[in-house]
Amino acid sequence: MRKKQEKRKEERFECFVPVEGKEGTSFDSTQTIDISKNGIGFISSKSVPLDKKIAVELVLNPPSDPLVVLGQVKWVRQISDSENYRVGMWFSEVLSGSSSRLVKYLSR
Repeated sequence: MRKKQEKRKEERFECFVPVEGKEGTSFDSTQTIDISKNGIGFISSKSVPLDKKIAVELVLNPPSDPLVVLGQVKWVRQISDSENYRVGMWFSEVLSGSSSRLVKYLSR
């Protein structure tokens, strides 16, 4: 089997955090896997539509204010031998806070 070529341009950091999502939605029973300055990866028990836009609140350093970004689902793959999906989301816009905060947080 041929290994897929890595398309990521930014370094990813492991980030295993449960996601708080509305019950019954694609983000109910979801967990993050990794994060970069431009996006986040997670596992979901439900498929998520491509190009779906979702507001994401990132709590970087409590008690400071969270960073709120608009994310766009770029890819979805079912995990082999599982009913779960691996999802990749790109941060398309910062809605609240400064994107430099995320860069500083990840560079520590």
